[in-house]
Amino acid sequence: MSSFNSYIKGYVSGVKSLLTGMRTSMKVFWQPKVTEQYPENRHTTLHIPERHRARLIMVHNAENQHHCVACGLCQMACPNGTIKVISETREDEEGKKKKYLVKYEYNLGSCMFCQLCVNACPHGAIEFSNDFENAVFEKEKLVQTLNHEGSTLAK
Repeated sequence: MSSFNSYIKGYVSGVKSLLTGMRTSMKVFWQPKVTEQYPENRHTTLHIPERHRARLIMVHNAENQHHCVACGLCQMACPNGTIKVISETREDEEGKKKKYLVKYEYNLGSCMFCQLCVNACPHGAIEFSNDFENAVFEKEKLVQTLNHEGSTLAK
């Protein structure tokens, strides 16, 4: 008789577990759906939080000037070598030697979006944008030059 009791107890336990799962499923089934229709309605219903880090940009003003002094602190702070700052030393009007930014290269494909580079920049020359649509078919397109063509250092 004891095997029959253990069989019934196991059967009741299984039915109880099944009803608990069905109750959860039915509760979720009747909840309103929150699926975003992404490609079609991306500009009307899509909300990206302001703190979202999507892509590194170099801030330029209306005169095509930036604030990067080519110090390389962002390059040193990057844990996986995503940033490559290419600079050259020139003499200014007073005869002092000064570093100038030639090329600011950023590899979006290897970026961890940790924001250590932005935090290390003493002049606020770089920041993360909210633009998250960065998919490409060729890996080479993920390597970007952030300083604009002909840009100069802001005074």
